[in-house]
This record gives sequence, C-alpha cells and structure tokens, in this order.
Amino acid sequence: MRANMVHSITGGKTNMIIKAENMILDLLVQTDPKGIVELESEASIVRMIPFAGTVSGPLFQGIIEPCGVDTQITNAADVRHMSARYMLTGTDHTGSSCHIYVQNEAWFTNGARPRPWHSVPTFITDSKALAPILHSNSFIGEGIRDDEGLHIRFYKATQKVQQIR
Repeated sequence: MRANMVHSITGGKTNMIIKAENMILDLLVQTDPKGIVELESEASIVRMIPFAGTVSGPLFQGIIEPCGVDTQITNAADVRHMSARYMLTGTDHTGSSCHIYVQNEAWFTNGARPRPWHSVPTFITDSKALAPILHSNSFIGEGIRDDEGLHIRFYKATQKVQQIR
C-alpha cells in the first residue's frame, strides 16, 4: 500500500502534475456480477455495476453500503466516463458514528483502462470532525487490483508540481 502518489492530469490544452500524500481512505470493493445491468445503443454502451465493501484508514473505519453503483458510459468515440456514487457508514477517528457520501469520477480515452487508474472524488459527511477535511474537495483517487480484489484509495492532494500549457 502506497502512502504517496503523483498524478498527471491531461485535459484540453493544460497538463498538470499533482503530488498527493497521506492516504485517507482505502476501500475494498466487492461487485455483484449478477446485478450488472447493460444497455447498448448506436450512440453508447452503459453498464451499471452494483457494489458494497469495507473501508479502512486513519480517518474512518466502516463499510460501503450495498446500494453503491458504478455507472460506466462508453460513447461512440471510445471515451469511457466512470461515475460511482456510494455511501460509507462507520466511525470517524474520534469514535463518532457517521456517514460519508462519495461521488467518484474518472474518464478514459481510446479504450484505455490504465492500471492503476486515477479519479476525482467528492465527499459529503455528517461527521463534525471529518467535514473540515473532506469538504475541501482536494483529493485524488486511485483504483488498483491486488490479491485482495479492487482497492480504491483516496489521497489528499498537497501540491501542484507542474502545469504545462
């Protein structure tokens, strides 16, 4: 498990390299293959993948509620947009029960599925201790498979190292 990462973001005419440190959450995801729903049309392919799982980290311990869904839309240009929405239930680092809503977005072009892949998460929480941290919207996600399964790890973005136009 890595504590730090460097992430490159490419979009339009701007390329950025962002340094991220301090992994805050490690999610171990279990998908439900029987619950996958697909739609294929002339314009796009849509896959909705239900999942649940467990969460650990220095700020929070708990579960991914079984209502999570990863919606993957691949358009005719072979651009895939992944948008996962899910609720975490557990205990924050102060011992208080709480929830964390996660919306995690990623885009891939030319049919690519990099390993690891990177994403941009947004968090909403009812934890008074976690709100000042998680509501800052300064995080990077990383998805990677290992012997345990699919891990989604979230890191605090700490520094924009380079911007190229």
